[in-house]
Amino acid sequence: MCSHYVALKKREQMEKYFRSRGLPVPPSEWDMWPRRLGEFVRRPPEWDSGDEAVPEREVEVGRWGLISGLTRPEGLAKAEKLSTFNARSETAHKSFTFGNAWRKGQHCIIPAEAIYEPDWRSGKAVATRFTRADGAPMGIAGLWDRYKDAAGNWQLSYTMLTINADAHPLFKDYHQAGKEKRMVVILSDESYKDWLEASPEDTRDFLQPYPADALVATPEPK
Repeated sequence: MCSHYVALKKREQMEKYFRSRGLPVPPSEWDMWPRRLGEFVRRPPEWDSGDEAVPEREVEVGRWGLISGLTRPEGLAKAEKLSTFNARSETAHKSFTFGNAWRKGQHCIIPAEAIYEPDWRSGKAVATRFTRADGAPMGIAGLWDRYKDAAGNWQLSYTMLTINADAHPLFKDYHQAGKEKRMVVILSDESYKDWLEASPEDTRDFLQPYPADALVATPEPK
């Protein structure tokens, strides 16, 4: 699982790799931790309306930590405390928190310069930075939803999808010994369009491990 990542700082890369337009005001902090506001790319809900003015993709700002659109006002405070920044792909479809977004096919891509995972092989957690070997930004598969805040206003939120990594050549060495290894789903560049347009029934086709030799792990103990 990933609880720390670096959002995409270079605006020209957002256009080049994610073909997004109408960029919103960037988040004030690019160093991303759960519950902070971050950027995600989605297909606009109005995309299939026939309106030619609607772009194919758009960048939105939302809470990293998904809150279901089915959350009632009396359950909002509890929902805000949950660790919903990652969603287990094996169970997300039947989860109250993630099920609404899964069933609606509300897919998104989270652009990232890097993600961080802890290396416990020394007996202590050593923060390790993961980047793509080719220098391109990562596009992480996620789900988005919208919910009403305490004031009754609609807000956006998102989560990263994760898969088992017990057999992954790289990620199997991270996280604590004896615990299941997990990794976020890093999409290939050529799958971005299909992921954003995929139906709920086709979601699992995209949940594949990213090649280990296409990633670079750099320890950053400080």
